[in-house]
Amino acid sequence: MRRIGFFVVALLGLAGCGETPARGPSGPPSVTVAAPLVKPIVDWDDYVGRFEARQMVEVRPRVSGYVDRIAFRDGDFVRAGELLYVIDPRPFAAALAQAEAEVARAEAAAVLARANAARGETLMADEAVSREEADTLRAAAAQADAALKAARASARVRALDVEFTRVTAPISGRLSDRRVDVGGYVQAGDTVLTSVVALDPIHFVFTGSEAVYLKYQRANRAGTRPSSRVAPNPVEIRLADETVYRWKGRMDFVDNVIDQGSGTMRGRAVVRNPDGFLTPGMFGHLRLLGSGSYEGMLIPESAVVTDQTRKLAYVVAGEDKVEARLLQLGPLVEGLRVVRSGLAADDRLIIAGGQRVRPGMAVTPEAGTIEPPAPGLGPKLPEVIELPAAEATAAPDAGL
Repeated sequence: MRRIGFFVVALLGLAGCGETPARGPSGPPSVTVAAPLVKPIVDWDDYVGRFEARQMVEVRPRVSGYVDRIAFRDGDFVRAGELLYVIDPRPFAAALAQAEAEVARAEAAAVLARANAARGETLMADEAVSREEADTLRAAAAQADAALKAARASARVRALDVEFTRVTAPISGRLSDRRVDVGGYVQAGDTVLTSVVALDPIHFVFTGSEAVYLKYQRANRAGTRPSSRVAPNPVEIRLADETVYRWKGRMDFVDNVIDQGSGTMRGRAVVRNPDGFLTPGMFGHLRLLGSGSYEGMLIPESAVVTDQTRKLAYVVAGEDKVEARLLQLGPLVEGLRVVRSGLAADDRLIIAGGQRVRPGMAVTPEAGTIEPPAPGLGPKLPEVIELPAAEATAAPDAGL
């Protein structure tokens, strides 16, 4: 028994001699740091609105009668002056012929009256007729001339009636459907035949809050952003199924009152629509130039830490220890997030490895750089908008 106990103790001793000692701490974790990217940017404000036709006209006849022919298909795109309807022209052609005959009769009567008046002047010089008779002949000639002018005017009216039997498109645009078929009777100035809307360019109408209106007004007075009442400030629009703002336009109208019910100001932009893709009534998201150019601070979206409702960023401060900074953020520009406040231009922002650290930890910083992940995308600096001297001083009441 003593031998067995000795061998057990010896084996345990040998096992203890073979153990590896516990490893100590491996050192501070490594993180990648970089200074925030500073570059000129502008603010863009977002709105929701809808497209409206620049012009919309209800086509009505100028003469009454029965529809003889329809020269379009429902929904066609037409040019101004293209034929739409033909109203039976025969009654109007007959009236024109009668008016032209009346012109010929009046012309003959005027020729005779003028000849009699000239003869009367000669006879009065020879004292063959009295002055009273000569005056009567001159008056008859004047009356004949007046009757001729009236007959010609009546003939022009009848000629217009014949012309108006051909109903043409008043503007270029897309037609609605026909409201009257062949054989139907139409009343001049009353019956709606169809309607046409102008599509190029097209308007985009939206409303902005009173607070935004005041911001633009103060910026205009400070000279950092001109009012859209006097400058064609740029806009960009995306449709409901689009992710990029591919439609470009400019502001062309700001209303003159704030709506008392909603507390908003109405604005309007004009957008080119050469292929007619944009349709009146269609909704869209618009962003409007909201500020002048200024030096903005940009950081990667991945460097932003969410702490419940707060947005934070980690920086490496003195003694290479992590500090948290509370951020006020702006929009995305070229895939980077705008920082309104919370960071300094020389801060060492943690752009990689921040998931492994906490405030107060010591870290090993490694230098990196911030590159825009989507260069060329997002709001861009617009071209310089210069106002004419006369307009630059005439815009104290700035608009959108």
